[in-house]
Amino acid sequence: MLVAVSVLALTVLALLNLAGENTRTAVIVEEQVLAGVVADNRAAEALLATPAELSASASGEDTVGDRTWRWSRRVAATDMPSIMRIDVTVMPQGEERVVAEATLFQAAP
Repeated sequence: MLVAVSVLALTVLALLNLAGENTRTAVIVEEQVLAGVVADNRAAEALLATPAELSASASGEDTVGDRTWRWSRRVAATDMPSIMRIDVTVMPQGEERVVAEATLFQAAP
């Protein structure tokens, strides 16, 4: 009987650890999805912008999923003069940790 209770206790502990790990993973995935939405929105906005609007780097804040996200957009030249690279990074407000990134290429002016 004592062995059966020990096996049951070990099983319960393993299941509790698994439940905790699932909860932590769900929080990370939620954060990545919400930041990805911000990055995709800013990337789509950059695709629709005129070259003059993209000439300078930009940054700002968006609220998605009841959270505030800081984003920055950087435009850089590529090896091909007719194409420019646009990088969008998204971070939680008050943190320097990048949660989502988007890179796109657009015809240069």
